[in-house]
Amino acid sequence: MKWFKQTVFYEIYIKSFCDGNGDGFGDLLGLTERLDYLVELGIGGIWLTPFYPSMQVDNGYDVSDYCAVDPLYGTLADFQVFLREAKKRDIRVVIDMVLNHTATNHRWFKEHPDYYIWKEQPNNWTSFFGGSAFSWDVERGQYYYHSFAHEQADLNWANPAVKEEIKQVLRFWLDLGVDGFRFDVINNLTLDLTFPDNPVDENGEVLHKYDKDQLGIDGVLTELAAFCRDLRPDVFLVGEISSDQLPEIARYSHPELLDVTFNFNFGSIETFAPEKLFQELVEMEKVLPAGQMPTLFFGSHDMSRSFSRLANQNLPLAKLLAFVILTARGVPFIYNGEEVGMSDLTFASVSEMADIQGIMAYEQGITAGMSEQQALFDASQKTRDKARGPMIFADGQAFSTANRTWLKQNQESSEKVQQIFAYYQRLLAFRKLAKYAAEPYTLLQYEEECITYQRGKYFFAANFSKHKKAVAPPNGRLVFGQEEQGRLAPLSGAIYLMEEENEDYY
Repeated sequence: MKWFKQTVFYEIYIKSFCDGNGDGFGDLLGLTERLDYLVELGIGGIWLTPFYPSMQVDNGYDVSDYCAVDPLYGTLADFQVFLREAKKRDIRVVIDMVLNHTATNHRWFKEHPDYYIWKEQPNNWTSFFGGSAFSWDVERGQYYYHSFAHEQADLNWANPAVKEEIKQVLRFWLDLGVDGFRFDVINNLTLDLTFPDNPVDENGEVLHKYDKDQLGIDGVLTELAAFCRDLRPDVFLVGEISSDQLPEIARYSHPELLDVTFNFNFGSIETFAPEKLFQELVEMEKVLPAGQMPTLFFGSHDMSRSFSRLANQNLPLAKLLAFVILTARGVPFIYNGEEVGMSDLTFASVSEMADIQGIMAYEQGITAGMSEQQALFDASQKTRDKARGPMIFADGQAFSTANRTWLKQNQESSEKVQQIFAYYQRLLAFRKLAKYAAEPYTLLQYEEECITYQRGKYFFAANFSKHKKAVAPPNGRLVFGQEEQGRLAPLSGAIYLMEEENEDYY
């Protein structure tokens, strides 16, 4: 069985995870120091957000050099130490790889302009951050295409030289020993340079139709995936797909393409509803090719924290959400801080924001005539910084010693932190011991706000209602969770062993 099918991954937003040198920014030194924390939690894999040299316009997703480490985070030697220490602890490492675009200060932008996309006149394509997707370059006297910020110039994947350059980048990191890649917005790669205008909806909004999922994308991904697997047969390839259409997301999950793709329809549910959650579980099973696994997550650095957005500060509900992603069929991704119930940050001024998406929303609001208060509210809704606050650890240590004032101001309840961390810890330990991770569903149903499913010899029940539920299956023995007079408590999960065993778990 492929190793990733049994692994629970932990996403680390490096800039705010742990500051090892006291300069106010998370770094590789701090990350290495906290590896034992991840061992204590029970994590088997890390997804590390970009740490490459960058203009930091988009917090590292504007890469200036693919084969180096930004001094903000340390050195390449620091990365190698981190990688070596992670492997000593049986923790796999997957790194973010941004292949759609580079920063405009990447040496390629001046030395190899043919690696990018140039137009005499822009069409109607818009940036995913808002505004035109074309910016004027004075030196060249042409417009260049950028599907995100204007400092993020899109690569010309119709040029074979780009593909060869990227292969050498992938080789560099695989040779160093990384276990895989998370490919950022990988279906956005530009191969068609004809640039037909995108359609416009009834509200005048330009729709992203021709600027993603272009003809030839499957061939490029097949070639890149084969290249990685030839170098390292057990490499793990994850795709972020910029689509809300589940069949489009699922089609890139294929034995010749990517191992898994992120389903943001599941992960970024705005308002919690158990029937919506159940329906996404069902739909993922319908559309995925045979043998492929879905991803399971409720948070990332790109969205509001699940403890605020979904659980609404409700600790039992937050624990039950953790129960689902760690017992349902799929590859789980925990965003750093979820295991202690971290909440969204709030902002008194746009000056407190670093995220380009929030800053642009504020500037566009002011330009449109909003008051500063209105523009700040709009920016606060759209900024991804609210999920990128300094990490709080269950052992009471702060992001950095200089950050303890912030920790006190944040007033996270020590009791809450300990409760949710212990729950994650127990559930992760049970998942590893019970070995149901790759088992298919033999039952998946929903009734009266209760989701139940069976995988192998285990029966799982997630009671999202406010009432006790009689959910125990015939001949099932409770091995995880608690019952009250034979009924499952409100907002709680339970696991039953369906065979007569002498094993005692929890």
